[in-house]
Amino acid sequence: MPDALLDRWTALLHRCGATVDPEPYGRDLLGRWAEPQRKYHTTGHLLAMLDHVDALAGHADDPDAVRLAAWFHDAVYRPDRSENEERSARLALRALPEAGLGQALTEEVARLVRLTTGHHPEPGDRNGEVLCDADLAVLGGSPEAYAAYAAAVRAEYGFVPEDAFREGRAAVLRQLLDLPALYRTPDAHARFDAAARANLADELRLLS
Repeated sequence: MPDALLDRWTALLHRCGATVDPEPYGRDLLGRWAEPQRKYHTTGHLLAMLDHVDALAGHADDPDAVRLAAWFHDAVYRPDRSENEERSARLALRALPEAGLGQALTEEVARLVRLTTGHHPEPGDRNGEVLCDADLAVLGGSPEAYAAYAAAVRAEYGFVPEDAFREGRAAVLRQLLDLPALYRTPDAHARFDAAARANLADELRLLS
């Protein structure tokens, strides 16, 4: 998987106008995605997100900006900290200009990364809709796949006592269910919405 992901990264950076060898940047990112504290936010999640972005790319105004944002959206990830998205956005703001990408594209990538804090793009933000739908697609999997996802999230927060985890996790699930829409693109809504709402409701029942 790492080699295939690196090939996808290299092709993406060349399409976006990289003026230096993008491979070292890709290897740095893959190293971050493979850090030992990660149980869900791994290269497997990155690969799934990129595949979902590809499937939804026709909805985006700039699919490659969304793909870059997928690479960076959890590049900095510490489950005991709350500023992961902001730190990931700042990483993109440093790395992409070094690779030779333009300012407008770099700033769009950073904006998209920050959107994954709350998954609430503004109406008409087609890039944001694709990125957020790709990130939340895991919620609409089969009950078995969702259970594996929930278990991996719990493993990432293994340092949190059970009662505190249940309370915090329930708040996150309610926040998701309270979004005006879980999925903004027509394809993702049709494919994932009903299953995601059932999965979230089932986990909330288990937590309570």
